[in-house]
Amino acid sequence: MANATMAAAIAGAMIAAGPPFALAAPAADELATGKMLVDACAGCHGTDGNSAGPAMPSIAAMDPLVFVDTMTAFAHDDTYSTVMGRVARGYTQREYLLMGEYLHGIAYKPAAQAPDQTLVQKGAKLHERYCENCHEEGGKPIVEDEDYYILAGQWTPYLKYAMSDFREHRRHLPRKMGRKLDDMLAAEGAGSLNALYAFYAAYADAERDNDNDNDNDNDNDNDNESE
Repeated sequence: MANATMAAAIAGAMIAAGPPFALAAPAADELATGKMLVDACAGCHGTDGNSAGPAMPSIAAMDPLVFVDTMTAFAHDDTYSTVMGRVARGYTQREYLLMGEYLHGIAYKPAAQAPDQTLVQKGAKLHERYCENCHEEGGKPIVEDEDYYILAGQWTPYLKYAMSDFREHRRHLPRKMGRKLDDMLAAEGAGSLNALYAFYAAYADAERDNDNDNDNDNDNDNDNESE
């Protein structure tokens, strides 16, 4: 009777104790998927990472490594934030990677804005002169490349806040970007920033304008051939 009582007690202890007598449950970040993690961002960054605006950036189609670097900077307070520092510290590096890979595969939807077309044209020239070397294709996402930042199609208020952070040293300003910015402001004045914002806001319109330009070029080629 005593042996039976002891056996029952040991069995009960094994069940209650769990590991190592039972298989260890997977860690929480091993169960989470990129979509599950990114869904928590929808309140600020919009469904599937496309922001409803106006002060929050879209994060869809981000370069995964840029996303990881951005989250790490927020978590370590290397980049100023009001909320994102606390948010970023709630995730692991592995979860950053899962989120970044998921976001990279989501189609980017430019914010619907109506910029002044005169500023758009000026901004296109400024971008080509001062920004295109680093922000190719007019600052659009180039998902087949690496290390790109999305400027085109972002909400203008967000771009203004981000630039203010750069200029007031709340966010790290890369040396090359700083030189280009100083050169532009010295040559073109403070209004040049508004022209750049307009150019980036015109993401969809810029594509249509380019298509029209191509059509005009084709028409001119046809005219030349007929002559």
